[in-house]
Amino acid sequence: MLDAHPDIRCGEETRIIPRILGMRSQWKKDSKEWHRLVEAGVDDAVLDPAVSSFILEVIVRHGPLAHRLCDKDPFVIKSVNYLAKLFPNAKFVFMIRDGRAAVHSMIARGVTVTGFDLKDYRQCLSKWSTTVAQMYRECQMAGGNRCFPLYYEQLVLHPEQSMHELLSFLDISWNDAVLNHEKFIGKKISLSKTEKSTDQVIKPLYTSSLTLWVGKIPTDVVRDMGKIAPMLAFLGYNPNDNPPDYGKADDLVRLKAKELDNVAFWRHRLVEIFNRSRSST
Repeated sequence: MLDAHPDIRCGEETRIIPRILGMRSQWKKDSKEWHRLVEAGVDDAVLDPAVSSFILEVIVRHGPLAHRLCDKDPFVIKSVNYLAKLFPNAKFVFMIRDGRAAVHSMIARGVTVTGFDLKDYRQCLSKWSTTVAQMYRECQMAGGNRCFPLYYEQLVLHPEQSMHELLSFLDISWNDAVLNHEKFIGKKISLSKTEKSTDQVIKPLYTSSLTLWVGKIPTDVVRDMGKIAPMLAFLGYNPNDNPPDYGKADDLVRLKAKELDNVAFWRHRLVEIFNRSRSST
């Protein structure tokens, strides 16, 4: 949705930025390895400019230039405070989603993420909880002027209000294009064929995605949900609600939902976008 704004370019997930941040984090955690690096002259004074230059080059060069550039790799939020130091003018968006929906989507689509066992709902939900707890701490430490928590469910149900709040935080002027991102896919907005969510992103926002997990999670995991994923309750979700009530969608969202009834149209749209992308390379 941000990508639809004429002043913003996000592009595809790079996947490599979270990895370089993860490597740097591991070097710092391993006292012996960090000592070796420091002895070799590779301390923070050397490493920080190298990491920031690497990240900046990837963000700038993996897509067209724009007034405001962004990176949408979700796991960079685990390193908000380090990134805030490297990029003092940067702002961060912490997208919060019901962990049951997030984990089901990950498993159903086969999205491989380090540390998540896609054959085990219990393990994935536990890992989600610890990961999101870290992200929450990072966002809180960065402060409200640097990190903006945004609930996915509220974005889907109330996109105009949510996007107004987000763009205000980012200090970017309003543009109606952010409410019609599906019209810019394959034109201004570039998607990767390998991203598991691409077939969903080309469509308008739709509420059915919020509860696709209901009835799919093993009963023993549902029973123990509060203990397995304590961050659900911490973030305001009721771990015992099945299905949950996230609220009522805006009229605009309900109107656009009717467009999704034409399955053949959206399948053709996906093929059309990738054929256009192939012919332009």
